Amino acid sequence: MAQLPIVYYPDAILEKKCEPVTQFDKKLKKLVKDMYETMIAADGVGLAAPQIGKDMQLAIVDIEDDHGLITLINPVIEEAKGSDTDIEGCLSFPGLYGHVTRPSFVKVKAQDVKGRFFTLKAEGFLARAIQHEIDHLHGVLFTSKVERYIPKEELEAEEMS
Repeated sequence: MAQLPIVYYPDAILEKKCEPVTQFDKKLKKLVKDMYETMIAADGVGLAAPQIGKDMQLAIVDIEDDHGLITLINPVIEEAKGSDTDIEGCLSFPGLYGHVTRPSFVKVKAQDVKGRFFTLKAEGFLARAIQHEIDHLHGVLFTSKVERYIPKEELEAEEMS
């Protein structure tokens, strides 16, 4: 496994709609493992392929709950409902945080590393993380959804409480 370099804004790939994955092979499995190692080293809860410079519809999420690592290949949000506003950040925007409102529930259809389709229902923080990563695959950045940026001092104060 290897740690991969993270792409930072304003790299053009971050605002590009990514290509569907069509090859489900050992290279894809290795890429997922490398992305996971990269995400953990960067203290993230999700990572999308364009964030490591890859033009492909692949994202991973792990919020350290019962689900473990979730690999989303060619994901499609089939249902979204509810509303929740919370603080988000992004590995491609180090040190930048803001309030973002997203649906509080999503139902997603995606493929796994073997190309098998599955459906996942998620709510709360997991739903937020999944939507954030799927947005990356469509060239949508969280900064386009921020309602109010959070100064570092305010963020640190919220973490303390």
